[in-house]
Amino acid sequence: MKRREFITLLGGAAVGWPLVARAQQPAMPVIGFLARGPNGPNRWGASFNQGLKEAGYVEGKNVAIEYRGAPPRFDRMLELATELVRQQVAVILTSNDGPALAAKRATSTVPIVFFNIGSDPVKLGLVASINRPGGNVTGASFDTPQLAAKRLDLLCQAVPSAATVAYLTGGPSWLSFEEEKNSLVAAASALGRQLIVVECRTGAELGQSLATVVERGAGAVTVASVPLFGANADVVVSFAAQYKIPAMYPGRGFALRGGLMSYTINGADEIRIAAGLVGQILNGVMPTDLPVRNSTKFDFIINLKTAKALGFTMPPSLLAAADEVIE
Repeated sequence: MKRREFITLLGGAAVGWPLVARAQQPAMPVIGFLARGPNGPNRWGASFNQGLKEAGYVEGKNVAIEYRGAPPRFDRMLELATELVRQQVAVILTSNDGPALAAKRATSTVPIVFFNIGSDPVKLGLVASINRPGGNVTGASFDTPQLAAKRLDLLCQAVPSAATVAYLTGGPSWLSFEEEKNSLVAAASALGRQLIVVECRTGAELGQSLATVVERGAGAVTVASVPLFGANADVVVSFAAQYKIPAMYPGRGFALRGGLMSYTINGADEIRIAAGLVGQILNGVMPTDLPVRNSTKFDFIINLKTAKALGFTMPPSLLAAADEVIE
């Protein structure tokens, strides 16, 4: 071979080698993020990205994220979960019970990480047990009945004169109903209060259920963490204001709308935990080896403006314990 031909051949190879190397590089892993509601994924995006960063991943740099917001219809959630599976995502992150169950129905092989669910993940059928999830699912969870009892305790501290407290719940159709009701009955007995259970299964029943709270003479009301009440937060909060009934709510959004108090899991901490689990899976750990984890951070919010409108003084001990006071 002549020298000039050899140099030409070598030069051509030098150009080709990097192209071949690039073609052989592994594709950037993709996380499928499925949440309930059109803006669901965006609601958690910033917190999740921060958690991913702590796990060594940055969106657009070494990981990609496909967001999907699902309407509150299981068939549509299942369609979107199946779509993510077809796209061969590395892991599916889900927020709320419906998307988590849809993802589990859609695949038994793609890893799934759930968070922000309102029921026991074992009873939901997402995992075999908390410490040994089994299968392809793990996540971040919390003890709903325990939270409900804590809400009742805080409410009774705020309104010591309320001998009767109503518990507004979604009824037996709600998976955690019996366990949470039993927890509240025991807590009310220990606190020396009478508990009135008021069930509300649909939006059409909401008005009558709220009226029952008044008719049965409740001095305060604690609201269960049921999607129906969250979707009708303005109605529930307005009712409590109209009838001057002190109320404890299961989410910050209620307090921001004028609800007296809310006590719930710290959402940012929960998704940080979920992001850490996703990071471990991207690094090769199997979901079955990752126990379901619980957040230990909670948010207690008091709306002092509402307390004044109701005509009572919030105990200093509760104000000192609050994470946020709205004045």
